[in-house]
Amino acid sequence: MSTTGATADPLAALGSLPGVAESVETVRKAVDRVYGHRVMRRRSTAITSEAALRGARGSAALSGADWALEEVRRRSDFGADDQALAVGAALRLTAEAGQLLSIWRQSPLRVLARLHLVAAADKGDEVGRPRQAGEPVDEPLIELDLPTADEVAGRLEGLSQLIVAGSSAPALVTAAVVHGELLALRPFTSHNGLVARAAERVVLIGSGLDPKSVCPAEVGHAELGRAAYLAALDGYVSGTPAGMAAWIAHCGRAIELGARESTAVCEALQRGAA
Repeated sequence: MSTTGATADPLAALGSLPGVAESVETVRKAVDRVYGHRVMRRRSTAITSEAALRGARGSAALSGADWALEEVRRRSDFGADDQALAVGAALRLTAEAGQLLSIWRQSPLRVLARLHLVAAADKGDEVGRPRQAGEPVDEPLIELDLPTADEVAGRLEGLSQLIVAGSSAPALVTAAVVHGELLALRPFTSHNGLVARAAERVVLIGSGLDPKSVCPAEVGHAELGRAAYLAALDGYVSGTPAGMAAWIAHCGRAIELGARESTAVCEALQRGAA
């Protein structure tokens, strides 16, 4: 991650990039529409559950398992093949994200390790820790140059320090940086995309922007498509002001689309059609 200049709060500095304030305001309005819906006052738990399911489906789609929502809803066996494993991992991560908020504020690296452990559902030596020199990374959908293990360790520590220190940056900015940094680093030997999107969810819940987790950004990322996702990620990796702003705006649009999805669920419940 880079910013436009040296500052004690580099995340906040990103909030001043061109167009970012507008994205932040648009996201806030979209989230407020969901939380202001009359159905949320009496059926928020149902909306949260449905958002979790749809978010997991979206995250799995970006990892190559683009299943129909009803297929995700009806299935109980997620160990049959690589796609089923990805969907199962996404569902587990979505369920886990809300349980890690207090730990995230104190030790983000512990949370990331836990998320990888949950995603991998494996007891291998490489699970639940950053990759070491020479270890391969299974992340075929992201073809960026792979940072070295030493670079990963240093940048993860820097990201952790930013989170623990706190920031005046809007939640959208912090969530986008956490998401982008994890995709750029691919710190684990597997499941990095799923973990990155789950970490984005943790930030959005913990920041208070989406405390009930009813605005699944993963839905929006999937709807915008993998090509747009990877193009925006290229902007983040470039470290340029324009590239960073484009990535933040992309993440903002994803949250807007997730909010729109849950608004539609609210409308369906209100009509008695869901």
